[in-house]
Amino acid sequence: MKSIWILPFLFYSSWTMSQDYTSYFTGNGNDVTTTPSGGVCLMGGATENDEAMKWFLNRSDGGDILILRTSGSDGYNDYFYTDLGTTVNSVETIVFNNSNAANDTYIHNKIQQAEAIWFAGGDQWNYISYWRGNTIGQLINEAVSDRNIVIGGTSAGMAILGQLYFSAENGTVTSNTALNNPYDNDVTIDNTPFLSIPYLENTITDTHYDNPDRKGRHAVFLARIFNDWGLDAKGIACEEYTAVCIAPDGIASVYGEYPEYDDFAYFLQVNCELEQSLPETCMANEPLTWNHDGQAIKAYQLPGTLNGSNTFDLNDWQTGIGGTWMEWSVLSGSLSEQMADGPSCTTSILEPDNHSHIRVFPNPNKDFISIQSESFPFNGLTIRNTLGQIVFEKDDLDTNQYGFQHQFPSGLYFVETSWKQNGQTESTQEMLLIQSRE
Repeated sequence: MKSIWILPFLFYSSWTMSQDYTSYFTGNGNDVTTTPSGGVCLMGGATENDEAMKWFLNRSDGGDILILRTSGSDGYNDYFYTDLGTTVNSVETIVFNNSNAANDTYIHNKIQQAEAIWFAGGDQWNYISYWRGNTIGQLINEAVSDRNIVIGGTSAGMAILGQLYFSAENGTVTSNTALNNPYDNDVTIDNTPFLSIPYLENTITDTHYDNPDRKGRHAVFLARIFNDWGLDAKGIACEEYTAVCIAPDGIASVYGEYPEYDDFAYFLQVNCELEQSLPETCMANEPLTWNHDGQAIKAYQLPGTLNGSNTFDLNDWQTGIGGTWMEWSVLSGSLSEQMADGPSCTTSILEPDNHSHIRVFPNPNKDFISIQSESFPFNGLTIRNTLGQIVFEKDDLDTNQYGFQHQFPSGLYFVETSWKQNGQTESTQEMLLIQSRE
């Protein structure tokens, strides 16, 4: 251990190296407990936007900032601690040298003490393979849900924050490759539970939208999610030097240097106005076609400004200030964009109202189905195939979760639950994909 002591036990800068991780510490060596105000900061890569980073640090309430990464060194320490002029207690960077570091109690304690956690760029598959399904992922989720810390990341660190994510397990993928074969081995879309971040449920992020262009592959991600899992997913993307900062009330502010530079963020969703919105052609070794008369995807393009004055409401995914609505479509592997009006429906066709949301899992599914209500006990359960025929029905339930073994053929199904509220019968629906057992 090598240390440079400035004020003993109060302020110091040091680095520590072990076989499994390297730590770089700057600031007050005594932990403080503050009251962070939550929030999420998504950075598109390249150089960080200073104003977005000030937003991030301020929400720590002067607490301890923890940077987690799997490559690089201490580039954030001075930047966060002194360069931005925002007072924080300490900044520590921990670089994971391998997956064994996930078992280290020193790192566990640092996550539990942090008021802000930032994920640097790098290789998102390292983050996923090192942290998913173990104590690190669990402690990060608890820090967000139980202590209301602010969290964020850039490039690969942004890519892992959605509930759905491009894992890059086989390396990156270009738009050209993905559009011409949505099932190329490099198009590794994953829904295995990992991080649980407010307002990023059922959402997949992407970064570096300007260099190289990522729009085409992001459209493929959404098409694959819809086609494979029956999920009407959303997408959030940032160009380099652009950041989306999401407050706890769901209002996303976009920071950048527009109009001096073309710094944009994008908010993508399946066009809820379409009666049939599944991709027309989404299969292995065939170019993607997701067209629907050029209206398959609704995209809100929002320029980032120095003060983050342009916003998008993630509560309804319709209300934006300062941006432009567009429609995206893909025809035989070629992405097109056109100006359009915003969506005029309050919820998507296959997505239930927020107050009555149910979760069907695993999805895709092979043998055992679990249905969980997030709000109300349900007393009726009906499952229909795409012809509207009832394949399963159960009444007289009074539960928030119900599971059963099934023998349904492969295909898409609609899972509907119903409950009584104020003397009226209410219902909600989710889509389920059954896969072959072979």
